[in-house]
Amino acid sequence: QVQLVESGGGLVQAGGSLRLSCAASGRSFVNYALGWFRQAPGKEEREFVAVVNFSGGRTYYAESVKGRFTISRDNAEKRVYLEMNSLKPEDTAVYYCATTALSTNTDSRDYDYWGQGTQVTVSS
Repeated sequence: QVQLVESGGGLVQAGGSLRLSCAASGRSFVNYALGWFRQAPGKEEREFVAVVNFSGGRTYYAESVKGRFTISRDNAEKRVYLEMNSLKPEDTAVYYCATTALSTNTDSRDYDYWGQGTQVTVSS
């Protein structure tokens, strides 16, 4: 079992940057791919943002964030990060990290464990 806790969210102006962090506990951390999802205000579904495989050597991004966001992981520290640059108001959402046994999967239904989320608000 894995427990996840996100941090690093906040209020930032458009064009700014934030770095989200997700701390994991549990012995199986290295067996999972780790993804970031977001849920915008008024939206029911969580949108895929980025995923990194178990080793950190393979990543995949949503088109809307490609070139602006970077996902990475530190298996020794049991953390996954999301570096977000050139933020836009449409990036405003609650951001969640989650684990999946399927490498670089983008479907939220295939993710097993979720954090509680961290709010990111981008002002125009």
